Amino acid sequence: MHAKRHQRVFARDPDHSRPEKLLPDKATETALRETLRLCNIAANHASRRAFDTGIVGKTSLQRLVYGELKQLGLSAQPAIHAVRKVAGAYATLKANLKAGNYGPEGSKRRAKAESTPIRFRKDAAQPFDDRCLSWQLDARTISIWTVHGRSGRIPFQCSLEQMNLLGEYRRGESDLVFRGGNWYLYATCDIPEPDTREPEKGFLGVDLGIANIAVTSDGTVHAGKHVNQVRHRNHRLRKRLQKKGTKSAKRLLRKLSGREARFAADTNHRISKKLVTEAERTCRGIALEDLGGIHDRVRLRKPQRVTLHSWSFQQLGGYIAYKAARAGVPVVFVDPRYTSQRCSACGHISKKNRPDQATFACMSCGFAEHADINAARNIAARGVAGWAVSHAADDAA
Repeated sequence: MHAKRHQRVFARDPDHSRPEKLLPDKATETALRETLRLCNIAANHASRRAFDTGIVGKTSLQRLVYGELKQLGLSAQPAIHAVRKVAGAYATLKANLKAGNYGPEGSKRRAKAESTPIRFRKDAAQPFDDRCLSWQLDARTISIWTVHGRSGRIPFQCSLEQMNLLGEYRRGESDLVFRGGNWYLYATCDIPEPDTREPEKGFLGVDLGIANIAVTSDGTVHAGKHVNQVRHRNHRLRKRLQKKGTKSAKRLLRKLSGREARFAADTNHRISKKLVTEAERTCRGIALEDLGGIHDRVRLRKPQRVTLHSWSFQQLGGYIAYKAARAGVPVVFVDPRYTSQRCSACGHISKKNRPDQATFACMSCGFAEHADINAARNIAARGVAGWAVSHAADDAA
């Protein structure tokens, strides 16, 4: 029996560089823009009502505001989805507050989050279901509800792989997204995952770091100098724009932020694909450090802090995990403590084993290696041990 996996069929294919998007004409684009604007006006209205009354549950909030959203001009299904979007946002806020992601009780950030209604941008994404959105896959077109009625058929670009996914596995809602001046649809697909196979040849250890984004226990280095050059160049530009503070500077800052996010996501997709492909080819699993709280835990010099906080290691770990599940490659997350100070040859742990950032030289046995490769080998060994322990527990149960 295969498990089901939810996957977003992106407007940009995660594993390819070619963008894929809707191609509306000018009249349809105007209708789409007005539709998103009205949906988010409605969502903001529902959010204010939820904040004022304390009613944030999906069903209860729908009873409270459904008629009001209809009066704003929404049809039945878009009104229901606007309510669900608001209820989901408040559920996420509650979970983040509980997890401490907005800081401790009494902090300014937490107080601000708790004291104001959630707001939605005028072009925030809006979900549509099959009652107000239809796909014509053979023609590569879609039609969608707008404030001016049902649109005509809108062409969309799509890779052959994504077409196959849409045709066989698309389920439920699709999100209409406006980003970077382009229109996209994000469709949810329920894809059966293959059974996770046994790591016959052990684990590929992956060390995530500052100087290099990822280094494997085989000695392969992913990204590094070029990526850091881009990040530091963007950081310097961001500082100049923040200091300038004009409207045009703020507009450029928003543009730069989107560009940085796309660059990071593209780099993380490329790295994760290479790692999963190598593990699959060599019949191994992938062992990663459990990096929860890395930004709070790691103490670094200021230039390195800039690098650490400008990269999404959690995003990279997530990409590796979902690509590995897609390929049936097991992934384990291991305790990261002392992986950089422990000798992968004899097990001796000492700060003195690291004479500098790039070098590992064991004070006990004399083993020498690039520091990141040594750490990746320790991670690989912990992956093997962790897999054995977890499966022994499963067998005992």
